[in-house]
Amino acid sequence: MTGILAIETATDTCSVAVSIDGYIRERHEVAPRQHNQLLFSMLQELLPSGTLKEQGIELIAYGCGPGSFTGLRIAASAVQGLAYSCGLPAVAIPTLGVLAQSAKRRGEVEANDTVLCSLDARVSEVYSAVYQYKDELALLREGPWACSPADLVLNMSGPLTLVGDGCAFLEQFPKSLRATVVATLIDIVPMARDMIPLALAKFQNGEIQSPKQVQPVYVRDKISWKKLAQQGKRP
Repeated sequence: MTGILAIETATDTCSVAVSIDGYIRERHEVAPRQHNQLLFSMLQELLPSGTLKEQGIELIAYGCGPGSFTGLRIAASAVQGLAYSCGLPAVAIPTLGVLAQSAKRRGEVEANDTVLCSLDARVSEVYSAVYQYKDELALLREGPWACSPADLVLNMSGPLTLVGDGCAFLEQFPKSLRATVVATLIDIVPMARDMIPLALAKFQNGEIQSPKQVQPVYVRDKISWKKLAQQGKRP
């Protein structure tokens, strides 16, 4: 596996990366509610000519959430269309895992750290999950959850590094949880380039999807996702 296209649009950051033979090119911009306009211009800039296969892409990775409902739909719809048209497999990468991987690449956390990744879910809630690292990769240990900050309770104990814009809600977390937080990294955002090592690991484990299997993961059960074939014609 030498060519990967990665797309992450679950947060206010629109992020796209291309890895060919280990060389990574990326584009990202913090632009709330503009992902639909930005995504394809970024793709055109990074992959300007020919089909994805002709430019060396063999796999498409996408951030599957949790995150913005609209942002997740944008990524999934784009990946479905690209995978169908180019005959490529896809791999779904949890957005909170990308956040943990971004913190590790930037050197903000150590290999033996435990991180509580948390994103603002709006409506006075946070998306959260606990990750640890093995062989430089972020591995899920607990979660994900969507809940009010005051209702966030972990089964595990020990020191935590809190990562993501959910840090803004730290004072609303239960007192017992706040006592375990030894550092906060509010400025870390999930970057598409950090999906690449996670995507390679999933590909090697056979965890790939056909285009019709591409869909976001919504932590809130009441939200349902319709694949492209189920959406019907737009008026």
